[in-house]
Amino acid sequence: MITLDYDHYTLMCKLNHSTFHIPPPCHESLRYVHYDDHILVVEKPAGLLTVPGRVVKDCVLNRVLGDFPAAIIVHRLDLDTSGLVVLSLSKQSVSAMNRLFRERSIQKTYTALVDGQVTACDGSIDLPIAPDPNHRPRQRIDRVSGKDALTRFEVVRRLDTETRLALYPVTGRQHQLRLHLASIGHPILGCDLYADATALAKASRLMLHAAKVEFNHPVTGRPVSFESSAPF
Repeated sequence: MITLDYDHYTLMCKLNHSTFHIPPPCHESLRYVHYDDHILVVEKPAGLLTVPGRVVKDCVLNRVLGDFPAAIIVHRLDLDTSGLVVLSLSKQSVSAMNRLFRERSIQKTYTALVDGQVTACDGSIDLPIAPDPNHRPRQRIDRVSGKDALTRFEVVRRLDTETRLALYPVTGRQHQLRLHLASIGHPILGCDLYADATALAKASRLMLHAAKVEFNHPVTGRPVSFESSAPF
C-alpha cells in the first residue's frame, strides 16, 4: 500500500507550480486488442495512467507486466484520454517503433466531442505549443518559442450544441488536441485544463478517445491497423 503525506505533497507541488491532483483509483480493466512476438496493443480506460506517476503507481505498464514481462511503453496517452496504446515486446521492436514515431510514420485517429457547432467540414490547426511555466502541467500557444504542432480534423456529426470530430494529429505535442481545439473556440467536453465551465460541466470525463492506429509492423514491415470504438 502507498502511504502519502498529502499536505506535504500539496505544498511541494504548489512551490513547483505543478498540479497536486491525485486521480481516484481506476477500476476499469485493460482490454488486449492484439499481441504477437514484438508488439502489444491495448485499450486504456480513461482515468488510468500510461506509466507510473510520482504517487499513483497503477498504470498500463504495470498492469501488463504480469502477462508480458518484456513490455516497454513507446508512446503515451493522457490520464483522462481513453483508447489504443502500443507497447513493444522485443528489443528489435523498441528501436523500430521509436523510429516510426520519430519519423511521424504512424497514423493516429482520435474521436472527440467538442463544444459548439464546428462550421467547417474539415480543416487544420497549425499553432505552436510550449509549456506554460506558471500553470503546469498546462501548455500554451507560443508563436515565438513554441514547437510546431499540427492537427487535422474532420466533422463526423453536428449535434445541437456539440460536434463529434475525427482528429488526425500530425505532431504529438503534450495536450496538443485539447489545446488546439480550445484555441479555436471548441474545447473538448469534460476537459479540466482548457475548457470553460460550460464545456467542462457537459461531461463527466474528457470526451477524447484514441480510436485508430496504423503503421508498418516494426519487424515484418507489413501494414497493420487497429481500431477501438469510443465509449461515448
